[in-house]
Amino acid sequence: MDFKRKILWFLMLLSLSLVVGCAGASKPADKAKPAVDINDTIGALAEVFASNPIPIKGYGLAGGLNGTGSAECPPQIRQYLEKYLQQHVSTEKVNIDELITSPDTAVVVVEGIIPPAASKNQRLDVRVIALPGTQTTSLENGWLYGADLYEARQFGMSVNALATAQGPVYIDSIDSSDARLGYILGGGTVLEDYKINLALRRPDYRLASLIRNRINERFGFETAVALTPGSVELRVPLKYMTEKGRFIQLVKATYLAENPQLAEKRIADNIQKLTASQYKGAGEIALEAIGIASLPRLAVLLDSPDPEIRLRAARCMLNLGDKRGLETLWSIASDKSSNYRIEAIEAIAGGASTQQAASMFKVLLKDDDFSVRLAAYEKLVIQNDPIASKTIIANSFYLDRITQTGKPAIFISRRYQARVALFGSPLYLRDNVFIESPDKTITINVPATENTATIIRKHPRRPDTILQLKSSLDLSDVILSLCKEPQTPPQRGGPGLGVSYSALVGLLKQLVDSGAVEADFYAGPLPKIAPSVKK
Repeated sequence: MDFKRKILWFLMLLSLSLVVGCAGASKPADKAKPAVDINDTIGALAEVFASNPIPIKGYGLAGGLNGTGSAECPPQIRQYLEKYLQQHVSTEKVNIDELITSPDTAVVVVEGIIPPAASKNQRLDVRVIALPGTQTTSLENGWLYGADLYEARQFGMSVNALATAQGPVYIDSIDSSDARLGYILGGGTVLEDYKINLALRRPDYRLASLIRNRINERFGFETAVALTPGSVELRVPLKYMTEKGRFIQLVKATYLAENPQLAEKRIADNIQKLTASQYKGAGEIALEAIGIASLPRLAVLLDSPDPEIRLRAARCMLNLGDKRGLETLWSIASDKSSNYRIEAIEAIAGGASTQQAASMFKVLLKDDDFSVRLAAYEKLVIQNDPIASKTIIANSFYLDRITQTGKPAIFISRRYQARVALFGSPLYLRDNVFIESPDKTITINVPATENTATIIRKHPRRPDTILQLKSSLDLSDVILSLCKEPQTPPQRGGPGLGVSYSALVGLLKQLVDSGAVEADFYAGPLPKIAPSVKK
């Protein structure tokens, strides 16, 4: 009996220990369980961190200045430039000391801004400014040999470069008279990807996993990766690569818990927000985040008398894959009385297939409103559509000739990529024309009754050295003759006179202003770069 009692007591103690152990183990699991409200959005549970715009800065050397540069350079910057040039410029036939001290070069400050959530190899505009305190008078005809760009706030510290820059300097003669300041259009290159991260307000791995799974369910496999209990990394889907800001908004508006009953109420609430509140944008984003369940209620709004509601509903539907949205967007884009035409074009470019969008944009190239024509043209350029017959000139800028358009126009780009677009090409110079550049080094002469143009360029420092070419009156041929690189030696003549993009822009404006070419002249906006350097 004693033996049996011992066995019984042993079994009772074992059972008790198992019960206590299980109870004890359940407490951490309870604590680990995240407190999630059924109506929580991801934006309510986590903060989205995309990199803020990052001001960047560096120093470089601009060459090709025809005596308008300066030998002045502070010792510390000179030491930096010598090291940089030794690493990046072939030194077999180049004396770096002579290069820096030449009057044909100038030390410049290079500035730019890396946009939020930038991608590796993304191109950006940079500004170049002659180093303050030097005798440099002009950066016209300049070429930036190269520069490493660092975060402006940490410049001079031992940090890695965030971007590089090089290319021809554009000096603006339309809105500026400062020849010591220029831009490298699209000449900057971002060196690394900048991730988008979700930082959980209360770190919890289970919640991080739930957020990751919900994002991947809505936007595609591997869009989100849970790195730590407090962090989820986002990768922008290809569909939103040009609309990263919209993607971030959609992630923030995505609900963590979802089922048909919840979705129906949320759709009704956000339809109300889209149609009858001041928060139309928030309603649109929330409906797109919910997904295709929103389509039936959105479709009703395509007949709304309010054009803004129609635009938002159609854009949302197209982004969700419903072609009914495309039909409404096209009706808005082609409506000459609508105030939402450009927005509709942007939405079509972002949501329609390349073929569908291109067919619509080609129709809009004939529109009376130049802003509509320009928006359609720029989308076709991005799509590499052959309707914009493009020629790269002197590795400096593109010449696009667009036929079968409305009123003839000349557009010059001053951001992202140097580009001249001739709408209504071919455009022709009339006869009895004489145009001379402000510095008197370039003349375009078409005598009365003549069908050819004589183009003359004088050397800026040797007035007795003159290059002369003949061209047809087709403006495209005139541009090619002006800007193609000359053959060497110069006395042989050549296909072009090597005129810079900056000088070409000024000449084109002169031709239009004088009536030598019957066309409107449009200049795109200049890059927005801050902070400025005090001169």
